[in-house]
Amino acid sequence: MSNETPLRRSTINRALTRPSLLLGCERELILVAGLIAAIMIFALKTWSSILFGVGIWVVALILLRRIASADPLASKVYLRQFKNQDIYLARSTPFRTE
Repeated sequence: MSNETPLRRSTINRALTRPSLLLGCERELILVAGLIAAIMIFALKTWSSILFGVGIWVVALILLRRIASADPLASKVYLRQFKNQDIYLARSTPFRTE
């Protein structure tokens, strides 16, 4: 077995496997939060709506950063779990009746 060829190694660029984050949050979620805040600010055009829109943006940014620091793909994992909820039941076996 000494005449086996060595395994061929190939490098994988880190950008291909890294999650897509923006401002430390998941990209899609922070863009939706920014869109909601911008709608609040530019649609109503009052000082209270501006403060409320900025408040929504800041709170969403803080919460989404915390979520992304725990799991950068949390929303995709949740959506996949929600979609497969009927298939994979929250029991150890289908024969359990308790």
